[in-house]
Order: sequence, then C-alpha cells, then structure tokens
Amino acid sequence: MVTRVQRGVDVVFEAPRWSERWVLEDDATMPETDAHLLTTKLLMDVLVAWIARTGRDAKAGSNLALRWDRAHPKVGVDPDVYLVEPAPPDAQLRSLRTWVKGHYAPRVAVEVVSRRTAKKDYAEGPAKYAASGTRELWIFDPEGHGRGATGESWVLQVWRRTKAGAFRREHAGDGPAYSDELGAWLVVAEGGTRLRIADDEAGERLWPTEAEAERAAKEAAEAEIARLRAMLAAR
Repeated sequence: MVTRVQRGVDVVFEAPRWSERWVLEDDATMPETDAHLLTTKLLMDVLVAWIARTGRDAKAGSNLALRWDRAHPKVGVDPDVYLVEPAPPDAQLRSLRTWVKGHYAPRVAVEVVSRRTAKKDYAEGPAKYAASGTRELWIFDPEGHGRGATGESWVLQVWRRTKAGAFRREHAGDGPAYSDELGAWLVVAEGGTRLRIADDEAGERLWPTEAEAERAAKEAAEAEIARLRAMLAAR
C-alpha cells in the first residue's frame, strides 16, 4: 500500500510470510569491503557498549541468521547488525528462530548497503524484516549504491513497525533521523561514511564505544591532574 503524505511517499509493507528467494544458509558467508566492515563494526561496538552501560538484558551482534517461519525454516535474512532484547538464552547462537522459546525478533536491524547487496537491501530488505517481526530497520547507503523503485538513492532509511503492525518507512534522506526504539538520533558522521547514534539531533553527544569511553575517561583524568598541578604551582 502506498499513500501520499506531505513530505513525500509513505510506503507501508504488508509482506508475504516467505519467498523461495529468501532461503538463507547458516554457513553462507560473503566477503565485504573494508569500509563496510568498519561501518558495521562501529555500530555493533556502540550498541554493545550501550548494553553494558545500561545493564540491559540484550544482545547486539553481526551476521546472525534471522528466521521466522517454522513451516519454511530455511527462509531468513542476515542483518549486518542486530539488537535483540531480551537476549536469547543460547550463548553461541548462530540462528535466531522466532518460533523457539526465548528467541525474539530484533528490536533493531541494520543493513549497510554495498555494491554487492544494493539490490536486495533496497528491493527485498524491508519486506523480509516486515515479515520477520523486526521492530525497526535502518538502511545505510553512504556510497549511493542502491536505487528505489523510481530511481531514488538515500543515505539513510528508517523503517518502523506501527502499533497496528504495519512496517512503515518513516525517513528516507540524508539524516539525521530519530530512532523510536532507542530514543536517540541516527546521525551520519565522518564525512558521510559512518552512521552513529547520538542523544541529540546535531550529533554532539555521540554514544561511545567502550574504547572511546575509556579514552574519554583517561583524557578527563589527565586534564584534572593538569588542573590540580597548575593550582599547586600558582600558590
């Protein structure tokens, strides 16, 4: 269903439950570019640090097979980054099956578009995540590889499940965009090459990775020591 809204085209997916094109093997691995890997790792590290910082019962990771149709168990999708809450009970989880007790569809799934994945990320990605029960999908296309149905290419798309259960595209553009699931802003940073999460729309209060938080704490401690030494020297 497509309806016109004031800010453009509002796309709502009523996705099929499965498609033969959506078959996903657990051991299917595809090489990615360094830029793609760096982008996904940064987002994953940010979410892992957020989980630790807030003490949540959640799991963030990358390249986990997500499956939702018990009648067609090979049908699935492999998000570049995912956030599941509550965390599944399996410590070494290779496949998330939403019909299994303790397995839930992601709160957030992220696809980082590459030249190899552009067609599926744009054309089939939203339909798969709509069918899977995922609550929010981010599609980040920093290099403009993908094309929408009428030829558009967007740096950032945010799809969100409505209260009625539909899967609606809430943002398609350059960003920033708001994430209802995280209560935070998605901002494009580092010259348009990275997607970051921030407490503010301007992206001045970025969510840090563990390494960034440790570095900031060290710099703050060193600055405080320097301040105290300057005070003592001035006496």
